Amino acid sequence: MLLPSRSEVFRQLRRYLVCERAAVAAPADLVTRAAFEDCGYTLCVLMGERTPREAADAARRYLRTDLVTYLRERNRRTPVAR
Repeated sequence: MLLPSRSEVFRQLRRYLVCERAAVAAPADLVTRAAFEDCGYTLCVLMGERTPREAADAARRYLRTDLVTYLRERNRRTPVAR
C-alpha cells in the first residue's frame, strides 16, 4: 500500500478545513461549494476513504501517529472482503 507524504496530507487537510469554513459561511455561493467538494474529493482519494469526513479523520490519525500505528488501526477498521 502506498501512502502519501505527511506534508501533502497536512496541506490537503488544511485546504479542506479552510474550504469547509468558507462553505459554512457562504452556503449559497456555488464557487465556494464547488471548491469545498473538490477538496473533499481530493482528500478522499488521498486517504482512500469514501466520504470527506472519514478522509479528514483518517488524515488527522495519519498525522498524529507513526506509520506502523496508523496501518494497524486502518487494518482493524477495514473489513476483509471475501
